[in-house]
Amino acid sequence: MDQVEKRRLKITFYIFALAFSAVFFKALKVQVIDKKNLLSRAKRQFFRERKVFPRRGHIYDRNGNPLAINVRTYSIFAIPKNIKDKQAYKKLSKIIPNLTYEDIRGKVKDRNRFTWVARKVELSQDQLEKIKEIKGIYTEEIPKRLYPNHELAAQTLGFVGVDNNGLAGIEHRFDNDLKGEPQIIKYIIDNKGRPVRYVSQNAGDRSKDLYLSIDKEVQAVAEKAIKDAVEKAEAFRGGVGVMNAETGEILAMANYPTFDPNDLSGSKSSHRKLPFISDPFEPGSTMKLLTVASALENKVVRPETNYYCEQGRLKVEDHIISEAESRKKYEWLSVTEIIKYSSNVGTTKVAFDLTFPKLKETFDKFGIGEKTGIEIPAESRGIFTEDNNVSPLSLSNISFGQGVATTGVQMLAAYAAIANGGHYIKPTILKVEDPTKIEKKRIISEKTANELTQMMVETVQDGTAKAGRIPYFKIAAKTSTAQRSDGTGRYNGYVPGFLGYPIDVNNKFVVYAYVDNPAKGKFIMGIVSAGPSI
Repeated sequence: MDQVEKRRLKITFYIFALAFSAVFFKALKVQVIDKKNLLSRAKRQFFRERKVFPRRGHIYDRNGNPLAINVRTYSIFAIPKNIKDKQAYKKLSKIIPNLTYEDIRGKVKDRNRFTWVARKVELSQDQLEKIKEIKGIYTEEIPKRLYPNHELAAQTLGFVGVDNNGLAGIEHRFDNDLKGEPQIIKYIIDNKGRPVRYVSQNAGDRSKDLYLSIDKEVQAVAEKAIKDAVEKAEAFRGGVGVMNAETGEILAMANYPTFDPNDLSGSKSSHRKLPFISDPFEPGSTMKLLTVASALENKVVRPETNYYCEQGRLKVEDHIISEAESRKKYEWLSVTEIIKYSSNVGTTKVAFDLTFPKLKETFDKFGIGEKTGIEIPAESRGIFTEDNNVSPLSLSNISFGQGVATTGVQMLAAYAAIANGGHYIKPTILKVEDPTKIEKKRIISEKTANELTQMMVETVQDGTAKAGRIPYFKIAAKTSTAQRSDGTGRYNGYVPGFLGYPIDVNNKFVVYAYVDNPAKGKFIMGIVSAGPSI
């Protein structure tokens, strides 16, 4: 290598070394020496970062009728320190008549940085253009949740918060699916003090629509019926549910009083929940059918097996078990008649022959004391002992629905298993797209289910539920008039109920209605307060 080439290599090396040194010292200056100053400047330029979700997924009933949709609204915010026009807030109040100057001044008082002025306001294009002309005041498009049917299925749907996050019901349970993935929006001040809006590009509109099992028309009829029943009885509240016995789909479910999710401020928090799934109560005589189901399955009795019913009074331990109607003094009743006339004494004797371990095994199969798994938050498992055995008095009470607490949806699912021939199917609030994929679990034989159905048919034809007969339909049903616990361990009032289904129809469905605590002097019998006669 000659001297010229060596000189060129040295020059090249020194140039690269000098360039590397310049980069190194620049990085050192930026990341170490000037770090605090640059972070401070960046912070002064950045004044707002926000996650904005795509259009929230719509919620429809099983036939595509909208239950929850979105409308376009805008949220308005200000950066008070950037506002030079002293008339800015007065101009804004003139553009939006519902937003007074005093309200605006109250919100921005003693504020310099980002401040909300109004949330989810509906604006015309003309109003938007006028607001854009006011420096220091900005708008963000925010979809607002709208429930077009107001109170319809409100407790099932739930509601969203001011930021469109699901806070209750289906809106909360499926919040991630409904809201999708967010975009990140940043507001930065450029060198001339102007706000520049940057939007991330990595988010897509992945929100999902939901189709519920609810039938809007059935829901409307059910809600009106339970509202009328509660008001007629001057009751604390009432509940109703309708379930497809073959698919587990809930066609209607509601409690009254209810609320309008479009106007949360005008409702009580207690009216926003769905007690049909969240608040257990003693079911009373509807439980008798499950006791008899256990006895039939364990071959302890047959429908025609007779029991002496002690003329309506049976001493168990130190207590007297009497009939719901004290004037009833039954002597010999068959098992069918025990259900038909709803005998407490007869059911107790069936339970004594059965024994508690066998009864508990059957109750477990029917889901008593366990959550059904329906896709709505806050479901209760109810109250049922985990003991392997109980005292004779407790067994007696449990056999006819006292000393055990269930939710409305638990009893609905239990009777659906009888209506469909003996298969337990988990209730669902979502529309079933493929009925062949439904998981069914046989819990009683088809023979037992048919015998129970026939007992309920006779109960409607000439028993405690005969006022519930419906022209052109054959109905299988059981009534109840359960004593009501007041939460202190004492009984205070009643919960009348009616649980049944039509037979010989193409689509098998079960209906359960109850009225919680009718006023004194009002009818407390299940068929009168909660049956079809309402």
